[in-house]
Amino acid sequence: MAISLYELTVPSYLQTVNAISGVLARGATFCKEKGIDPQSFVETRLFPDMLPLAFQVASVEHHSAGALAALKSGVFNPPSGPLPADYAALQAKIDHAKAELEALTPDAVNALSGGDVRFEMGDLKMPFTAENFILSFSLPNFHFHATTTYDILRSKGVPLGKRHYMGQLRMKA
Repeated sequence: MAISLYELTVPSYLQTVNAISGVLARGATFCKEKGIDPQSFVETRLFPDMLPLAFQVASVEHHSAGALAALKSGVFNPPSGPLPADYAALQAKIDHAKAELEALTPDAVNALSGGDVRFEMGDLKMPFTAENFILSFSLPNFHFHATTTYDILRSKGVPLGKRHYMGQLRMKA
């Protein structure tokens, strides 16, 4: 049985987007319980040469809902614009990604199958088919930034485990 572009993308993105929403909620609860200003987490980096939590969360949105929007437009660029300025804005970014993904229908996404999409960054232009863009570029980036979001919060002491990252599994009914 072939898997559709919709099945490949939207449920997988939503599983992790919902998990990251829960991870951020646990972070907020942890801060409240410990008397920590959650704003102190927004600019946290795992290493000096890595981008902060705000970028990681923005990239989760960008490589999920933004990747599917790129399948429609045919072009995907690196994230631009200001990063979320506070912890509540991080949570709002994830809520926005969830709403965008939930609004997509199987027919609309599947209609994009086989299309062309280019990653463009300055003079660099990388051509993909829709499926190869998702499988070799978007999903790896999406999971990298979701994992880094989890790792940053875990490094700050937020009590998280693997099940929090994995989210709600899609088991056989």
